[in-house]
Amino acid sequence: MRYRTIGTDPATRRQVSVLSLGAMLFGTATDEATSYAILDRYVAAGGTFVDTSDNYAFWHNGGQGGESETLLGRWRRSRGIGDEIVLATKLGARPLAPGTSYLDNPEGLSAKVIRESAERSRERLGVDRIDLLYAHIEDRTVPLRETVEGFADLVAEGTVGLLGASNHRAWRVERARALAAAAGLPGYEVLQYHRSYLPPRVDLPSDLDPDGDIGWVGPDLASYLRAEPQLTLVAYSPLLKGAYAKPERLSEAYALPGTPARLAALRAVAAETGATVNQVVLAWLMGGESPAIPLVGFSSVAQLDEALGAVDLELTAAQRTRLDAAH
Repeated sequence: MRYRTIGTDPATRRQVSVLSLGAMLFGTATDEATSYAILDRYVAAGGTFVDTSDNYAFWHNGGQGGESETLLGRWRRSRGIGDEIVLATKLGARPLAPGTSYLDNPEGLSAKVIRESAERSRERLGVDRIDLLYAHIEDRTVPLRETVEGFADLVAEGTVGLLGASNHRAWRVERARALAAAAGLPGYEVLQYHRSYLPPRVDLPSDLDPDGDIGWVGPDLASYLRAEPQLTLVAYSPLLKGAYAKPERLSEAYALPGTPARLAALRAVAAETGATVNQVVLAWLMGGESPAIPLVGFSSVAQLDEALGAVDLELTAAQRTRLDAAH
């Protein structure tokens, strides 16, 4: 396994594995025995960065979520896991009542919600401090300063380490970070967004934003990350739910003129390296000028083992150029 540091403050920064394990479906679609087997294999391979959310996975049973955090708490206790494993969770998108969702009834990002939701997450996870806490989705009904100060209060109290944001417009991230910096408060240092080798069409209205896909790393966010190298990008859903191995699974968002050429380049590099297409995608994300930490969820140990094979896959400059230039 290889590692990198997230965060800048010596008091809160952490060293994490370059491959993050997504626990979204643990305790719901992925049963406990399988979840434990995946977690055990990940840790045995040197993995140290596990990701969840307080709303995972509410859509599987019509509830409010929390099953993933609860399972991780049980697993930690059963294995004697301490702070050697960095746990990241999110708040803001938990439905306030069963049968609702983050689209019509989200908990939001008020100072009260931030405090109470973080406390519940700590209880479910069985930790005194959450290593990394994200604002899961935007809440434009609450003054941004209130959200910034609400998160900073938890860092000051020692119940949260690092702060992050997911599914926010780049200008909202920058505005929040500027407010924090001006007040001498900790701000977002880790950004979790959807990124993969194949770019989708992102201009169509989405559930979260009428101006298009708010979760994808578009040009504005890519430029922002390039200008702020101290920020860490965690890239969720990098393997497009298995669509690289089975392109027929690609949604209409990927029906773009450049998709066939990029898939052909990907297959060519995979053949050259003896790797799978999934491994090449993960290696492409991990390296390069603006490296990301791929966040991948698995339903079997075999899928995890394939991804682990990407950790030591080094793409040459020529191979990266070929992949990047395909369009």
